[in-house]
Amino acid sequence: MIFDTDIFIWIQRGNSKAARLVEGEAERLLSVQTYMELLQSAADRRQHDYTKSFLRDFGFQVLPLSENIGHRAAVYVEEYALSHGLRAGDALIAATAAENNVTLCTSNVRHFKPIQDLKVHIFKP
Repeated sequence: MIFDTDIFIWIQRGNSKAARLVEGEAERLLSVQTYMELLQSAADRRQHDYTKSFLRDFGFQVLPLSENIGHRAAVYVEEYALSHGLRAGDALIAATAAENNVTLCTSNVRHFKPIQDLKVHIFKP
């Protein structure tokens, strides 16, 4: 399963349900977009290092961008930016999940609901 950035935010806030969800998954994936968002949101070097340690210790695999992911994300933005407010970062995360044929776990269903070729697991905190 590939995890959206919001799942990591729930864990950082102490949500045990989110932590159990991640612990229960054998394959823990995230897009490079999510990785960058997590590092970018770090307040200081300590939090930056903690984020990297957390991802390493829990065996997360960062899925890189590819030409196909970029193309699919651009198509998503063309189709859904105006009608549903889809942002580039979410388009890249969705395209990474779709191109790798994995389910995206998120609590932000409205961000991803219009994308029909995307498998979504909705997390309810």
